[in-house]
Amino acid sequence: MRESTQAAERASGSSFYTGMRILPRPQREAMFEIYAFCRAVDDIADDPGPRQERLETLRKWRNDIQALYAGAPPPQLAGLARAVRGFDLQREDFLAVIAGMEMDVLADIRAPDRATLYLYCDRVACAVGRLSVRVFGMEQKAGLALAHHLGRALQLTNILRDLDEDAGLGRLYLPREELQAAGIVTTDPTTALAYPTIAAPCAVMVALAQTEFQKANAIMAAAPRRHVRAPRIMAQAYGLILDRLVARGFAPPRTPVRLPRAKILFIVLHNLV
Repeated sequence: MRESTQAAERASGSSFYTGMRILPRPQREAMFEIYAFCRAVDDIADDPGPRQERLETLRKWRNDIQALYAGAPPPQLAGLARAVRGFDLQREDFLAVIAGMEMDVLADIRAPDRATLYLYCDRVACAVGRLSVRVFGMEQKAGLALAHHLGRALQLTNILRDLDEDAGLGRLYLPREELQAAGIVTTDPTTALAYPTIAAPCAVMVALAQTEFQKANAIMAAAPRRHVRAPRIMAQAYGLILDRLVARGFAPPRTPVRLPRAKILFIVLHNLV
């Protein structure tokens, strides 16, 4: 099926792709479609083009999702429509992801309050988790809880990993309350990240992420193993990234932290046992 092939190609080369390859084919193809959707709208958010044009493109995506659920999916979303039908994926979760991307497009996020940060995490990460746990076949209550905690953990880790990359885009996702507590009153990303006290708000974020990982791991430990192999892989990979960030530290200069593909493969193989 051409759409599934295209979706898989979009995912290839990512840590996501390696983890999803272990799934049975129907689940694997559905996850690739979800990933392709997320990549498409994320690329719009990160595009340096005019904001109004990007908002219009996101509006078209919202209309396409609405058309899909009205029974008239655009041809390019035929694969995603199959995933929606096959796993009862919820429209609200797709729309939440689009709304999260709009937060980045409307204005560069700089030192949001914690409530806004959590809203952002829910839209760009937890909503993806809510779609994913349906594909994995988890029981609803446990699945929603896992999507919430693991989604937050992964997004907080992403924020800590990508501090300098995000600053290059004019963004700073560290919460305002923690920056101010460290004596950092500026919201300019580059200036804030150069402060000698920047490690303090990062340490708070690390503790938040670690707590979310612990809650997610407890949920997965109580779930049937076959339903949580893929999220276990993501949790272990990102947990290792977080450990390496802590070992590196957050004071400038910050060397990039990435997980070698061989390590990801080891985590995948370990979860096949």
